[in-house]
Amino acid sequence: MTGQPRGARAAQDDAGAGIGPDRRRFVAPPRGQVDPACFGHPLLECDAAHRTLLVATEWPDIDALNAALPLPGRRFVVQDKALLGDGLHYETRIAAQGRIATRPENWHDLFNALVWARYPAIKSALNARQCLHIDAMGPQRRNRAQQALTQFDECGVIVRIADPALLPLWDGHRWHALFAAQAARWHDGGIGVAAVIGHALMEQALVPGRRLVGRCVAVQGTDDAACVARVAGAIAAGEILGDPLQLRPLPLAGVPGWQPRQDDAFYAEAGYFRPLREGRTYPAPLR
Repeated sequence: MTGQPRGARAAQDDAGAGIGPDRRRFVAPPRGQVDPACFGHPLLECDAAHRTLLVATEWPDIDALNAALPLPGRRFVVQDKALLGDGLHYETRIAAQGRIATRPENWHDLFNALVWARYPAIKSALNARQCLHIDAMGPQRRNRAQQALTQFDECGVIVRIADPALLPLWDGHRWHALFAAQAARWHDGGIGVAAVIGHALMEQALVPGRRLVGRCVAVQGTDDAACVARVAGAIAAGEILGDPLQLRPLPLAGVPGWQPRQDDAFYAEAGYFRPLREGRTYPAPLR
């Protein structure tokens, strides 16, 4: 869409893939109505300096955002009519000018900024791949790879797997076995969330109890930072995210400790913990 941002905001229809049974368009609560306790959830964890941007009474303006989240070669700019008047695609503007269009007083874009600051290699790789496809397809059309890139950008999670014996449970959507029976492995390093990339997931986590689904890239390894670096390199090289079906779904409310109620009846809710569709397969984890 020429002149309209894409990927971080106009693709919110794709972000619906990160929601559970409730697929209605999500509207974030006003800043003053967000319970600061929600920022203790693993989906919203960040360091103390960045946490201030979330819990302060007032929204950070664009200068405060750039001061708190410096990005070499890039900066956040206010998305307004003057900016959009340049006619550039959202992704092209980032690649060509280093300007990241950001709506004031907007949770979605604030979380996008935080992900840029925390995982710049991932975000840069996603931007570069989007631009390659925009150059090939034009700004009005989107292919399967662009959909996959957008889903990961909005709802992506990197999952580190140290114990390969756990992979068949995930691949088979054997959710009770993966989460409940193997709960200890989520605490002892056998499997774990290495990074949350999806800023739409973060925005939706402002409402406690919302049943979200991550769109995941799995990496066989033991170190979170190394797994993140491997994913960044794989995106940049075009090894992954060629199709949305390459992304593994993970019902995030099922991760042990991520919500209060996780009994057998909870894991039996097929509307959220969906069974494997016939013929559905997933790619091998990155190594």
